[in-house]
Amino acid sequence: MRTAVGVDLGGSHVTAGVVTDDGTIQSQHEEDLDDLTFGAVIAALETVIRPALKDAGGVVGIGIGAPGNIDAATGAVLYSPNFDWHDAPLGDTVRSKFSLPVFVANDARCATLGEYTYGSGKLTKDFVLLTLGTGIGGGIVARGELLLGNRWGAGEIGHHQIRPADGFVCGCGKIGCFEAQASGTGLIRHAFAVAPSFPRSDLLDVPRSKLSSKKIRRAAQAGDLHAVAAWKSFTADLALGLANVIAFVNPATIALGGGVSTAGDFMLEAVRPRVEALTTMIPRGTTNIVIAALGNNAGQVGAATMVLRGGLTTGDARAA
Repeated sequence: MRTAVGVDLGGSHVTAGVVTDDGTIQSQHEEDLDDLTFGAVIAALETVIRPALKDAGGVVGIGIGAPGNIDAATGAVLYSPNFDWHDAPLGDTVRSKFSLPVFVANDARCATLGEYTYGSGKLTKDFVLLTLGTGIGGGIVARGELLLGNRWGAGEIGHHQIRPADGFVCGCGKIGCFEAQASGTGLIRHAFAVAPSFPRSDLLDVPRSKLSSKKIRRAAQAGDLHAVAAWKSFTADLALGLANVIAFVNPATIALGGGVSTAGDFMLEAVRPRVEALTTMIPRGTTNIVIAALGNNAGQVGAATMVLRGGLTTGDARAA
């Protein structure tokens, strides 16, 4: 059985998993990230990759999912706003440390490959993964191939605008992006937006930095009127973006991952009917909206799968 190390590089921590070619994670190593400078991140990568390699005994190579726009040929991070990196030689640097084949790709695209290959997308040919967290990441599979785009930017679903006239300001600078409206951060913004209608609510009796989307969702499930109003606004925007995705690429399945998706059926029951009502040019009821199966492991599994198959796509077998 072939084995690879799959690394999920996030804004707050990095995790390396030893993954076999059936998608099983045999062991994991995690390190918090307090410093996002290039040198500090490389040191953290070494901290998790070295014990993973020791666990495995022998691997085909190392796969890394990292945030940003990434040159698939070299593994260089061309631009990562999360890390404030420009033309960072991530692939070459990691190769020099370990003398193994190293593949680097966008973290959301890696998660999509993992979820498509071993999770909720494995029986489909047309599939979309959306990761709902601080932002919205994602990836698109069409006819069994992950879409990368002309400059490796396909799948930035979070940055199509759904409320350009009256929406929240997105981190990218635009108004009303899907990410600004329907991410975990978006849910918090909705709670503040509807707050004037609930002057007696104690939902926001914490500093804004301490308020979480999970707290709002749990309050909504408990029937808190302020939280319910915020949840309705949030799920309406989520449904609008999902209906657009259906119109764009007509997937058989859309899987929702990320921290917000832990709402499970509470989210699906609110979103599915709204999406059906907004679906027009494609037969209603033909897109299955589900909760992603691999959860937080999708990124590691996908990064390792990228190594084991020689690239994100069948025509992308490139690594030094």
